[in-house]
Amino acid sequence: QVQFVESGGGLVQPGGSLRLSCAASASIFRLYTMGWYRQVPGKQRELVARITPDGSTNFADSVKGRFTISRDNVKNTMYLQMNSLKPEDTAIYYCNRISWGQPFGSWGQGTQVTVSS
Repeated sequence: QVQFVESGGGLVQPGGSLRLSCAASASIFRLYTMGWYRQVPGKQRELVARITPDGSTNFADSVKGRFTISRDNVKNTMYLQMNSLKPEDTAIYYCNRISWGQPFGSWGQGTQVTVSS
């Protein structure tokens, strides 16, 4: 089973930027539709952005125009560039494969993003 490891989170001021990375353990990653999810305590995990194997992207309305998702199929890595960050973007961010519209496979530890002054 392919494993995913998230990194790049941290503490940033409102209006700042961060770039998250998701490293996959196998090259079959290139065949997967992948997604970035986020979760805050007491709430369901939500899909933030999605990217298909050929690079087509979709975003949640809450992040459109601020976040960009990309992938490097040679490095088996997916990225989430987050700009104009808001306090409501504070969450643990996870990546996972998407199959039939649902997350597929085990979750990693995620990476904490905190937006605060």
